[in-house]
Amino acid sequence: MNIGYENETEYKQEILKLNKQIEGFLNMFDSMSEPYIRVDEELRLTYANDAACALLETPKDQLESMRITDFLDVIPLNNQEVSSTLKTSNESERQIIQLHTGALKQIEFIRMGSLSEGQQFYRLVDVTLDVSSSRETGMSRQMFLDIFDTAIESIVLFDSSGIIMEVNHAFIHALGIPKKEIVGKNMRDLISPDYRGYWDESIQRAFDESNYKGEVEIKVGDELHHFTFSISSTVGNELYMSVLGRITESNIIEKKLETSERIFAELFDQSMDAIIFWNDDGIIFRVNHSACKIFESSREDLIGSYIWKYVYSNNHHFSQMMETFERDTQVRGELIYKMPNNQIKLLELTAKKHEGDGYNVTIFRNVSERWLIEKELRDSEKKFRKIFEGTLDGLILWNHEGFTDINEAGQKILEISKRKLLSLSVKGFIEKIPENAPVLNAHIENVYKHEVYSSIIPITFEDGRVKHIEFLTRKNLYSNLNLSIFRDVSKNLEMQEQIRKSDTLNVVGELAAGIAHEIRNPMTALKGFIQLLEDGVKGEFSTYFHVITSEIKRIETIITEFLVLAKPQALKIFKQDVHTILRETLELLAAQALLENIQFETNFEDDECKVLCEANQLKQVFINIIKNALEVMPDGGSVHIKTSRFSEKYVCISITDKGMGISTEMLKKLGEPFYTTKDRGTGLGLMVSYKIIEEHNGYIEVESEVGKGTSFHIYLPFE
Repeated sequence: MNIGYENETEYKQEILKLNKQIEGFLNMFDSMSEPYIRVDEELRLTYANDAACALLETPKDQLESMRITDFLDVIPLNNQEVSSTLKTSNESERQIIQLHTGALKQIEFIRMGSLSEGQQFYRLVDVTLDVSSSRETGMSRQMFLDIFDTAIESIVLFDSSGIIMEVNHAFIHALGIPKKEIVGKNMRDLISPDYRGYWDESIQRAFDESNYKGEVEIKVGDELHHFTFSISSTVGNELYMSVLGRITESNIIEKKLETSERIFAELFDQSMDAIIFWNDDGIIFRVNHSACKIFESSREDLIGSYIWKYVYSNNHHFSQMMETFERDTQVRGELIYKMPNNQIKLLELTAKKHEGDGYNVTIFRNVSERWLIEKELRDSEKKFRKIFEGTLDGLILWNHEGFTDINEAGQKILEISKRKLLSLSVKGFIEKIPENAPVLNAHIENVYKHEVYSSIIPITFEDGRVKHIEFLTRKNLYSNLNLSIFRDVSKNLEMQEQIRKSDTLNVVGELAAGIAHEIRNPMTALKGFIQLLEDGVKGEFSTYFHVITSEIKRIETIITEFLVLAKPQALKIFKQDVHTILRETLELLAAQALLENIQFETNFEDDECKVLCEANQLKQVFINIIKNALEVMPDGGSVHIKTSRFSEKYVCISITDKGMGISTEMLKKLGEPFYTTKDRGTGLGLMVSYKIIEEHNGYIEVESEVGKGTSFHIYLPFE
């Protein structure tokens, strides 16, 4: 039978027909623009169209003798899974291949159909450019995030409903609260209620106009602070971005920010701070305009140069900063730079290392002006210190916590060392001597009430001495410190008291000159007629005449004392022995002393003590003072008279009684006109005595203790 032959012929024809179809399909694949390859189970290339040959840069006849693994096994893959075979279980797979030229390409293998007779078709897609672009975009995004986080300005990202999505470190620092307590909150919650309507309007205007600028109040702790802001819409993922800065800050971003790349570009190029990107070798590869301006160089000069090239001196401080940078991968500080034009600048810098990304970023700010201001302040402080220490008045800086400084003059006036004063609190210093507490506390109260207050305060010292100190205090002179300026006015007050007494003496003298002469004339007539009447009248009236005559003599004595207060008398001054004058005085008063049961005790240092004086006037002084001593001891006793040399210029005559003594207040008034402690005294005796001693260029000092007695010390110059 011929059935087998016929079947074999048909079979061959069918095979020929199929081969022609396959050849047609292959021709069709060759003409296609997309690369196609076919591999067997051992990954040998059994077919490659012209597009695949062009992609693999290998002739077709050479490809048919190669395996696909020839392109895969030699690739130094970086951070990717190493694969020497194509996985047929996935629809597509990306592999990095290396051509015979050494070029690298990333190819996506897309499986076409199912495995047939051990053969598999793949369509090849070159995604090298897409991956590179994606990587560059990722790096750009990372660089943006670095700038975003290290920017000195406060930046916040929020969605259309106001929910905060991201904030940078500066915004966290400005609000003083953790990031987790900010992100997720509504931006309106941070805005003052008075500004929320304005904030909503600003967001709408930013949406309509791309960006909007204004001013708003934001809660910082328990206080409200004014911030300037700029809002940009159309930031990536339909977010809003707001750049905020306190009104006192000068670095506010003003340019519109529309996309994430645009944010980075404007933050980078328009920032007032210098921003420099450099690699791990320290070579600069990107700078912004402010960097060129600060470093006084063009962009071309900076790019390719060494980042630390302009550091003025590699001193210990610079070495410490570099050690910190290497250890912590970031550092913040200040360095002095010398620019190409030899200009010296102080730059504040923040540097951050990005080891995995192959770049580092440093932000610079020129703080030379602040540096110069600080230098001027230091110079001013030196000048202030010289003035502070050199002034003759006392100066104290203090506040409610204690004392911070006192100058040398102040230490002398208060008789306390600086170290001891600074160790005391204000309260401790005031209460150290209880007598000072009331007046010092009153002064401080008036200072806080009136801001500036002046008063003269008697300050008692530990040994009982009292100084009258004038204080002028100004509250809050600077840094919550009060300044007290003070001086010892004890001598000034004494001088004023002497001037007051002198003025009183002058007035009394003028009155005395007129009154004494007016009284003396009629008194002369009265005295004459009384004497005539006394001679003509006898008997019991003689006692009356005696009283009248005695009182007339008393009036004459008062008139004589008045005349002494008048214009300076013509003195007959010559050298006389003080001891002789004293002995004559004591003889005149001996009878009165005997009647009062009082003894005179004398102690003369030298046998003879001569001074230039008018003897009768000195005798009048001694009589006035000794008579006062006799009158204050009604129960008898002794009066001690002593002379001694006081320095080389003066002799001191001391007259001491054992009477009741005089209080401190009364001592101050001694010598004033018409002031007396006697029932019938005029107060003129001591006043005349003071004036006589003053005309002899001497002075009188009085010491007294109540219940023990009084001492008058009369100082007379030898010449």
